Amino acid sequence: MSALGAAALAAPAIRSAHAQAKTIVFGGSVPLTGAAAETGLNVNNGYITAVSYFNDVLGGVEIAGEKYKLELKLFDDASDPARATTLIQRQIDEGTNFFLGSFGSNIVLPTAAITERAKKPMVQTGGGSDAIFTKGFKYVFGMYPRATRQFASTAALFKTLTPTPQTYSVIWTNDAFSKTAGQGVKLSCDAAGFKKLDEFELPAKPTDVSSVLGSVRANTPDLLVCVMHDQDSLLIARQMVASNTNVKCLFQGLGPQLASFREALGKYSEYLMCSTYWDESVPYKDKFFGDSRKFVEYYKTKFTRPIAYHTAGAAACIETYILAMQAAKSTNPEAVRDALSKADYETFYSRIKFTPDGDGDAIIMGSMIGQVQKTKLEIVFPEAASSAKALYPQPTWDKKA
Repeated sequence: MSALGAAALAAPAIRSAHAQAKTIVFGGSVPLTGAAAETGLNVNNGYITAVSYFNDVLGGVEIAGEKYKLELKLFDDASDPARATTLIQRQIDEGTNFFLGSFGSNIVLPTAAITERAKKPMVQTGGGSDAIFTKGFKYVFGMYPRATRQFASTAALFKTLTPTPQTYSVIWTNDAFSKTAGQGVKLSCDAAGFKKLDEFELPAKPTDVSSVLGSVRANTPDLLVCVMHDQDSLLIARQMVASNTNVKCLFQGLGPQLASFREALGKYSEYLMCSTYWDESVPYKDKFFGDSRKFVEYYKTKFTRPIAYHTAGAAACIETYILAMQAAKSTNPEAVRDALSKADYETFYSRIKFTPDGDGDAIIMGSMIGQVQKTKLEIVFPEAASSAKALYPQPTWDKKA
C-alpha cells in the first residue's frame, strides 16, 4: 500500500479521535504512478510529513483563537492531466477550499485553471512553467521562480569556474516546463557572455538521443545544459556514457539531486551539477519545525525514502498555508489568498515571498547549485550556503573512478 493510501485509510480515525477540533482539508493530487512518480512520491511524503507533524506533534494549529486539525484529501493522478482535472473538479464540487499541487507543469497548469475559476487557492511545489504565472491567475502560488527566471544563479556559478567556460549548448524536452526553462537558459547564459553553439529540442518523452549526442560530439561545448525531468536526464547521461560523449561540465536541472538517480548512474553521477532549492543545512528557522535538521529528523520517523528538496518544498506548502491563515485570522479562501499574496515568512525551507503573479521571488526563492561529489550532493553555489567547492572541469567518463 502506498503512503498516500495509508494516510487516507487512517483519516477517519484521526477525525473521530479529535471530534472537538475543526478541520482544514487540503485537496489535490500527486503522481504516485506513471512517468512522474519518482518525484511525485517525494512531494506526497512532504505533504504527509507536515500534516502529521502539525496534528500529532503540535496537536493542531490555532487560527483566530480556534483549534484546527489538518486533513489531506489527495489522490493519485497517475501522471495524467486528464485524470487530475476530472478529480480536482470533483473535489471542488464536494466543497474543498484549499489545494496542493501535483508534480509537473503539464498537470499543475490545467488543475490551477480549475481552482482559479472556483476562486480556491493552490500552493504548489511541482510546476514552474511560465504559462502558470502569465495568465493572470490570482489564486495559484509556486515555491520556485517561473522557468525563464530559474537559471540566473547557475549562469552566475558558471562565471566563477576556472578556467572560465566559453561556450554552451542546451537540450530540452518539448513539455510546458522544460521548453520555457530552455529559453531561460539561453537568456541567462547569453547575458553572462557565454557563446551558444547549439540548441536541441527532444520529444516530450524521448527514448533515444543518439543523433543529438552525435551533434554534441561534432561541436563540443564547454557546458552542456539539460533541462527536463529526471527520467529524461538519466536517459541522456546513460547514452552520453555509452557513446563516450564528453563535456567539461554537464548540468542537469532535474535528476542528480535525487538519491535514486545517483544510485542508478553509479560512479558516472560524479561531478554532475544540478539545481536544488533546499538542503538540510540551510540556515532558516521557523516557529513550527524549528529548522531544517529538525524537519529531517521528524521525516525520518515517518519514511525511509531518501529526502529531496521537493519533499521539503511540499511540507513548506502546508506551513505557508498555515502562516497565511494565521495572518488573515481566517480560513475563508479569499482572505487566505490575499494573505498569501502578501506573504513574507521565514520557514525551515526558505523565506517565502511571491511575485504579484504568484511565482517565487527570483532572488529570495531562487535555486542553489549542487554537484555530486563522492556520491553526495554538495552545495557549491552560492558561496554563503556552500558545503564544497565546485569541481571543474569534470573528467571524461572513462576516467571516473
